[in-house]
Amino acid sequence: MSQTINNRIQALRALFSQEGIQAFIIPSTDPHLSEYVAPHWKSREWISGFTGSAGTVVVTTTKAGLWTDSRYFLQAALQLEGTEIELYKEMLPETPSISTFLSMQLAPGDTVGIDGKMFSAEAVEDMRVKLQKHRIRLKSISDPLEQLWTDRPPMPEGPAFIHETKYAGKSSTEKISIIREELKKCNAKALFLSALDEIAWTLNLRGSDVHCNPVVVSYLLIEEQHTHFFIQPQKITPVVANYLKEIGASLHPYEEVETYLNRINVDSLLINPAKTNYAMYSAVNPNCRIIHGASPVTLLKAIRNEQEIAGIHAAMQRDGVALVKFLKWLEEAVPTGRETEISVDKKLHNFRAEQDLYKGESFDTIAGYKEHGAIVHYEATPETDVPLKPEGFLLLDSGAQYLDGTTDITRTIALGKLTEEEKTDYTLILKGHIALAMAKFPVGTRGAQLDVLARMPIWQRGMNFLHGTGHGVGHFLNVHEGPQSIRMNENPVPLQLGMLTSNEPGVYKAGSHGIRTENLVLVVPAGEGMFGNYLQFETVTLCPICKKGIIKELLTTEEIEWLNSYHQTVYEKLSPSLNKEEQAWLKEATSKL
Repeated sequence: MSQTINNRIQALRALFSQEGIQAFIIPSTDPHLSEYVAPHWKSREWISGFTGSAGTVVVTTTKAGLWTDSRYFLQAALQLEGTEIELYKEMLPETPSISTFLSMQLAPGDTVGIDGKMFSAEAVEDMRVKLQKHRIRLKSISDPLEQLWTDRPPMPEGPAFIHETKYAGKSSTEKISIIREELKKCNAKALFLSALDEIAWTLNLRGSDVHCNPVVVSYLLIEEQHTHFFIQPQKITPVVANYLKEIGASLHPYEEVETYLNRINVDSLLINPAKTNYAMYSAVNPNCRIIHGASPVTLLKAIRNEQEIAGIHAAMQRDGVALVKFLKWLEEAVPTGRETEISVDKKLHNFRAEQDLYKGESFDTIAGYKEHGAIVHYEATPETDVPLKPEGFLLLDSGAQYLDGTTDITRTIALGKLTEEEKTDYTLILKGHIALAMAKFPVGTRGAQLDVLARMPIWQRGMNFLHGTGHGVGHFLNVHEGPQSIRMNENPVPLQLGMLTSNEPGVYKAGSHGIRTENLVLVVPAGEGMFGNYLQFETVTLCPICKKGIIKELLTTEEIEWLNSYHQTVYEKLSPSLNKEEQAWLKEATSKL
């Protein structure tokens, strides 16, 4: 495989002279700047052999590099072995940025090529400014891999389907009306959307275009009187065509969006340059004034309505039932010696698939045993799959899509004997998780201000994790959604009533073990306090937290009370849906610490 990768890089370089470039950048995204993409757009994976969800490949005439984040350091190192691609670990002080790397590799007057559909308008402008300092030009060219990737998968063609109002809580007509009111506030006559989750939410449509993310590849333009939907015609069934007519949305072929933007006849257009690709942004009629700003949909979508919140609770309950059945099975199955990382993943899938309204996984399950748990986004393959033994930890990060909600949960499960180090790390992560779960904070608080709560117990022992502590979660949509987050990086969006976010501190020790405890939390009122109203988190995930790794002496009375209270809720909510043996197992799993 490594020779194949090197050959692909050479083939790409062979195109440089005809394009007049000395380097080319390949990110991990699609024309909608999605985090997860359909196989048609997995160009970075094709050129590098690295299968992680995040990373950027840069190829110059003499060098090739992959930039990726801490989740993938170990995986990338393994998958790049034998290729000429060097690994550049993001966020480490010694790692140069891509712009810095290019300025060191190229000469003044050289040109860097990009496919303008794969970068946001904001990213292109930022890169252009940085490269100009070194007299290096940036040039948007059409995708060169179109020539090289001979067996490239086609564009996704699955049909769109309607997400009923009984799950969405608001009709598409209502949503578009609210969006138009928001546009008036910023004096915009139209809004252009290219983020797939925002389009799906606005139109109450879903699809199967991206693995685990029920979105439809399309663009949406909302004007004062008209709504224009750009999508491949074969994706529209007669039922959906009729529905779109009812909500007043005109259909246009997907490929015609640039031509339409070029001729657009509105005074002003709201575009988020961070969420719109450079090619689309550049296509807008010069006579139309572009207003830069976040789409109103981003925040409207993140704040759940009453019906969505009821759906979240119902989905969590069914998901919890599946997880309890699985955990009971796991405890009995591991001592047989017949189970592996892959087999337990399949078993968990089967338990979830039995639940009502189930529509698939919300991401590929991470089942990492012992040292594999230290690979943050590990995914077992037939080559890496290992049998589970009655010792050490299994880190299990999984989630499901239900018509009434999306779930995401991580449990680190003690399969048997643990070391003192494993128990200590496990308890410290639990302390951080509980500290964040118990947080009360004034309205206007941002996630970055709370992030320290989850990290402090491990910081005090000189440990840290480099991923975020919390991400927003969609509603039968993408498992990672903004605009809110809880992480060290500053994010100006405050946490607001009705937002759903994960709470997932972790610690990872290469070659030894990985630990993460994750629940989803909903922002709810905490009453009035000094200088205004306060908010708090309601933990909505329902599943026991493994008690076998806990060193009780490291927990405070308050932390023990939180855990006991959480476990009591889990038992009360889930036991009515379980049989006698499962109830008995859950009774023990949720008994007081």
